[in-house]
Amino acid sequence: MAGKPLIAIVDDEPDILSLVSLHLKRAGFNIQEFRTGEEFLFWLEKNNPDLIILDLMLPDRDGREICKSLRNSDRSGDLPIIMLTALGHEVDRIIGLETGADDYITKPFSPRELVARVKAVLRRAVVKEKYSVLSAAGIKLDTERFITTVSGQEVKLTSTEFKLLAILMKGRGRVFSRRQILEQLWQGEKIVFDRTIDVHIRNIRIKLGSAGKFIKNIRGVGYKLEV
Repeated sequence: MAGKPLIAIVDDEPDILSLVSLHLKRAGFNIQEFRTGEEFLFWLEKNNPDLIILDLMLPDRDGREICKSLRNSDRSGDLPIIMLTALGHEVDRIIGLETGADDYITKPFSPRELVARVKAVLRRAVVKEKYSVLSAAGIKLDTERFITTVSGQEVKLTSTEFKLLAILMKGRGRVFSRRQILEQLWQGEKIVFDRTIDVHIRNIRIKLGSAGKFIKNIRGVGYKLEV
């Protein structure tokens, strides 16, 4: 990631858009603002942001549908996405994660939390840790090229899903509690609910197909990869 990371912010509320832009600029990021989904998608055809902050409720497009569309595209499938929403119910946060978002921020939010979450998601996207190529049960993770394959077929994982699967594969056979996984993914920079991990695990299992069965749920404890 050369130079300052470019963050695309999509939100139809001028005050929120200005607030998010202000604090991310102060944190050293380049910013591109959009008030509609269509404007953003048109811009995205010729530009490559490092991260997208996407409002759930837009006047012209549903943020979840935009997120799904981005995840289904070869060009934008790996882009880190943070959902921005005024909805505070857990089910709405889960839906955002299920559509492929890497994280969520609920309005109102603190500027410090906003910057911390953006930095955390960007770190996961870079995947700084070097595990070489991890392999188990027909699943291969190439952490340098950020490629996942199952029985030779490429599978599109989000940066968060990729890092989570890497944790399980690196510690194959070891049981990780939800809290341990959260600490490795976010390194203590945010307060999240354990249900977040369950949603990401479910998404990974679906994408891995038959190989998803090797991710075991240890009731009352957490998860492990067991071949």
